[in-house]
Amino acid sequence: MELFHSTRSTASQVTSKQAIRKGIASDGGLFVTDSLGEKKVDIAGLTDLDYQGIARTVLGALLPDFTEEELADCVAGAYSEQWDDAAITPLKPLGDDFILELFHGPTSAFKDVALQILPRFMARTTASDADERIMILTATSGDTGKAALAGFADVPGTGITVFYPDGKVSEVQHLQMATQKGANVQVCAVRGNFDDAQSAVKSIFADGELAWDLENNAHTVLSSANSINVGRLVPQVVYYFAAYAQLLKRQEINAGDEVEFCVPTGNFGDILAGYYAQRLGLPVSKLIVASDKNNVLFDFLTTGTYDRNRPFFTTISPSMDILISSNLERMLYYFADGDTKLISGLMDSLATTGRYDVPADVLAKIQKTFGAGWADEDQVRAAIKDCWDRNHYVIDPHTACAYHTLATTPRTPGVPRVILSTASPYKFPRAVLEALGVEAPASDFACMDTLSELSGTTAPAALRGLENAEVRFTDVIDVPDMTGYVRDTAMKMAE
Repeated sequence: MELFHSTRSTASQVTSKQAIRKGIASDGGLFVTDSLGEKKVDIAGLTDLDYQGIARTVLGALLPDFTEEELADCVAGAYSEQWDDAAITPLKPLGDDFILELFHGPTSAFKDVALQILPRFMARTTASDADERIMILTATSGDTGKAALAGFADVPGTGITVFYPDGKVSEVQHLQMATQKGANVQVCAVRGNFDDAQSAVKSIFADGELAWDLENNAHTVLSSANSINVGRLVPQVVYYFAAYAQLLKRQEINAGDEVEFCVPTGNFGDILAGYYAQRLGLPVSKLIVASDKNNVLFDFLTTGTYDRNRPFFTTISPSMDILISSNLERMLYYFADGDTKLISGLMDSLATTGRYDVPADVLAKIQKTFGAGWADEDQVRAAIKDCWDRNHYVIDPHTACAYHTLATTPRTPGVPRVILSTASPYKFPRAVLEALGVEAPASDFACMDTLSELSGTTAPAALRGLENAEVRFTDVIDVPDMTGYVRDTAMKMAE
């Protein structure tokens, strides 16, 4: 059977189910498999499949110890009536390019693609004892939190605690989390930025004393819903194939033709899924990373130096306000040909000095696959307006980073280009209206109504309904208090 191990060591080998249940390796590394790409997806056969069929095919190649029946059940439950478009991730023309809409799920963000199916994966993993509960522990820069809460709310045998940076998510994002219903959910703001919260969560996973305490006194094990969990990452591979299938059906390409993808990303999971798709046989010409003003990824991909020792900017694209891109570790593992000693050294350097440099030969290989660009705040606003003026199509600030990046990237003749649109503009209605030069009302919900009138589109009911939803969670804590908060929450949920 194909096994998974840490990016930092091959000493411990686990199945994909065990990797999903555990979330992160014991040494702090991320789970990878050396079998990635040994099974290829039949590109020509994609046109005969709907999204669910593509998902079964792709996930079958990535999660070898799930049976066909298990995957079919997971897929059927995850991609059903909770989506407002039958295509799940519809592809639409945008000028001379295309845009892949990833925001038609229940929380209006791309995270739904993975977080509607992750709880179903979890339910098919094996507990060490019948009473064991999984506590999902997640740090969010805005969208993961709500999508994870929506996926795990009231799922038997699970609890979920979400931390988000206080004051550094949009009002809509805050309300989506703070009003979440469910007996097994907990939400807490953290004084600091996303990197602070994410680093603390990683430390909590590595805390052996806490793990012993939770297992013995609360029958609880910790796992993650961030894209550090391989079960969060692999469902995102599916929509790259789905985009390609839609291009085939429209006769925009022939099977085997290359396609370029431009992806707004902060934690590197969304675009890493594109690399996984390439390893599975998808003809990818280039994967272009689009960053906001926190452009640590752009600097790394152009110089080979990753340096988080820089100012942290709070922007109108909050889900990308990240300086520690966790999934980069997985990409480095593959491009370093599985050199766990190198990866461990790089990650130690990042932890101790805040920076690392990759060998020149590794960088050269990375640059053959990945391109990069970024947009400052003025460019993000200009991109939103330009997209509306040219195409009568409204994009959110994260997608605008990709729109600007693609506009400033030389086109390869004959190669279609696809922008991944990661969130509904209605999650950031104030920023969008201001970019369009429209006076924004005082309330974000009034902003939604104004945007609806302007664009002729309708705000998702789940977002518009937040105006009158009951706020359940108001806790705000300091980073050093997160470990105690997790312990107390787990004990309470176990009562």
